[in-house]
Amino acid sequence: MISVALDGPAGAGKSTIAKEAARRLGFLHVDTGALYRAIGLDVLRRGEDPADPAQVLPRLEETGITLRFTAQGQRIFLRGEDVSEAIREPRASMAASSVSAMPEVRRFLLELQRDLARKNDVIMDGRDIGTVVLPGADVKIFLTAAPEARAMRRYKELVEKGTQADYDTVLREVKERDYNDSHRAAAPLRQAEDAWLCDTTELTLEGSIQAVVDHVRERTQR
Repeated sequence: MISVALDGPAGAGKSTIAKEAARRLGFLHVDTGALYRAIGLDVLRRGEDPADPAQVLPRLEETGITLRFTAQGQRIFLRGEDVSEAIREPRASMAASSVSAMPEVRRFLLELQRDLARKNDVIMDGRDIGTVVLPGADVKIFLTAAPEARAMRRYKELVEKGTQADYDTVLREVKERDYNDSHRAAAPLRQAEDAWLCDTTELTLEGSIQAVVDHVRERTQR
């Protein structure tokens, strides 16, 4: 099995790029951020604080998180409910940042992620894949872009979905997420020493996807 670890900050386009790159390579795409978003969404739905371990940790085993892989890609379920769209809301994103800072949450999801890589050729995207989840990955990529570029992409995505959004607010949230993710005590966001840096600030979506595909093929001869 071949494993590709693709890390990077919020709004870098990791999931979109990894999904299409995986399709072209014949790999399974695993969006690990969806797992944290699902836990965050579950906490919010209970009316509790995703930043409070006392309100998050006791209910982890009850979330019933499962991943299913379809022709359309990864779908994520909470207690049997497909929440693949709901977890993309801004509030779920911020909640994910809070719960992902808890070591207990990261340990809870770690084996699930590693098991997928053991059984499949995968492109797994997240924030600590190359440094913690799959430190022995065959290929490591750190995907990034300027905060302003990432905020504009996220803003356009929200508008296209019909969600009311404000660019300045989105930019502030992107920068806040960057700070939280890179300063958390548990598995902070950082580029692995042996990861290839791919800056997509000036690249189109197609250019970004092709850059990742070319790099994986060069490293794996696939």
